[in-house]
Amino acid sequence: MASDFGDLSLDQLDDQLVKLKKEQFNLRFQRASGQLENTARIRIVRRDIARVKTAARVRRGGSIKKGA
Repeated sequence: MASDFGDLSLDQLDDQLVKLKKEQFNLRFQRASGQLENTARIRIVRRDIARVKTAARVRRGGSIKKGA
């Protein structure tokens, strides 16, 4: 899954981030209203958001910090 984001440009990463944040919002809304069936999807989306942010940071020349 992380390799999916490795081939994207910065603009594509930003678009993907917006898409994932919208999905995360919708999932939270479904969970609050009791309509969410696949609760594992929340964790998957959250981790994908982190992967996109990390890939974007690396593209922009930032470093990845290790540790706490």
